[in-house]
Amino acid sequence: MKKRIALVTGGYSGEAEISYKSATTIENNVDKEKFEVYTIDISPQGWFYTGADGSKNLVDKNDFSISTGNAKINFDAVLMCIHGNPGEDGKLQGYFDMLKMPYTSCDAAVSAITFNKKYTVAFAAANGIRVSQSVLLFKNRQVVPEEIISGLQFPVFVKPNNGGSSIGMSKVNNASEELGIAIEKAFNEDDQVLVEEFIEGRELTIGVFRKKGEIITLPMTEIITNQDFFNYEAKYLGKSEEITPANVDESIAEKVRQAARKIYSVFNCRGIVRIDFIYNEKAAEPFMLEINTVPGQSEASLVPQQVKAMGWTLKEFYTSLIEEAFV
Repeated sequence: MKKRIALVTGGYSGEAEISYKSATTIENNVDKEKFEVYTIDISPQGWFYTGADGSKNLVDKNDFSISTGNAKINFDAVLMCIHGNPGEDGKLQGYFDMLKMPYTSCDAAVSAITFNKKYTVAFAAANGIRVSQSVLLFKNRQVVPEEIISGLQFPVFVKPNNGGSSIGMSKVNNASEELGIAIEKAFNEDDQVLVEEFIEGRELTIGVFRKKGEIITLPMTEIITNQDFFNYEAKYLGKSEEITPANVDESIAEKVRQAARKIYSVFNCRGIVRIDFIYNEKAAEPFMLEINTVPGQSEASLVPQQVKAMGWTLKEFYTSLIEEAFV
């Protein structure tokens, strides 16, 4: 009998648009001979499944089921495809844990930690992983620019502490002219703002997942952008070059792979995550930037590129992710 899978998409943040694109790719590539897939749209307007006839069916939040016609459908597992709140920050994971329903992403605790950029780098640093120096700011608390400047080397990145897709992010070269504006921009997206030192080097990103107990790294991608940094336009509007697999020396590639496997292990990740690094030539080491626990899955996204570079089809990949959720 086929497993019934809820493909959960949408969300409450500005990343919902990306979530819908990711869901389309997954829906088109899930093995329909093994799984019955039902796309569930979670949005501020409600939780719905849209039937083949266009009818909207409300999700019963008591057991995360739907009713179509005279049939009630309960799901065997959830395929998480919400970028941002509430699918990447642990909220839905906690809900599914209470229902004892398997899902394909990191658990509630790991998702909450990794969604908070400052907590992520603090935990990583405590486990011997190289990260950039940073300062965390809180909304409605007085900020003294001199205190920020004293502890960091410029240029810096200013970004919402909770969020993704580089929304609200700025690169600041001159503290006196740009820092205040950048902080205000980030606070428009979040109540916490991270000010983080810029690390010079090559931007490399790598997908990591577990299959039958083994942590597997996908072929990494190098990001080369004509923007000042890998911002929203570079990520989603074609303003960057993504080289998959990255053209790097094997010695560099192995350092990144080792760091990625260590991060996946010490954070106790599950499912597919994408870890972003800067490889600094002077230190000859990769520095972790962040962990994306629900990475993009649109046809142009980095993880699908890496899956294909590994020689897998997306159908094989999504089958592996779903099957791993039951382990």
